[in-house]
Amino acid sequence: MAKLKAKQQRFVDPDRGPLLSARFIVAVVLMLVGIAWIAYYYTVVRVDPTAATPQDPGGPAFMGDWGKWNYVVGFGLFFLGLLLTAHPSTPLGRGRGVVVGMLACFLMGLIWICTFYVLSGEQLPKVPVFNDLDQWNLVIGIAFMAVGFSFATRWE
Repeated sequence: MAKLKAKQQRFVDPDRGPLLSARFIVAVVLMLVGIAWIAYYYTVVRVDPTAATPQDPGGPAFMGDWGKWNYVVGFGLFFLGLLLTAHPSTPLGRGRGVVVGMLACFLMGLIWICTFYVLSGEQLPKVPVFNDLDQWNLVIGIAFMAVGFSFATRWE
């Protein structure tokens, strides 16, 4: 009987709840789907504007029709997943996880914006994803920071 209780308590913090909650699993799935959406659009569906011969968009037709709106969908799903992890029922939404999530989002936003500014000019067309977003890279960096502020509201 004691071993059964030990197995059940393995992923549960008695003061804070389970480490793997439904909210956390949904958040991770949303982030992975957002990343996969962007990667699939960029590698399969997107038409390379620098190609010598014009191509037709690949993949599902609706993704080709949406164009750059695919980045809104992908990054939107990713940021929604990050926002869901700021809830106290997830490991990143309580204790030290809040500080880790907050600092990680702030640093990612800063790195994204600094990378965009450093690469602006002749190098920007050579970097995947950055080359399609142009000035919208600033919005992505600021969105990372906004999610960092959502973690900051949970900090005690």
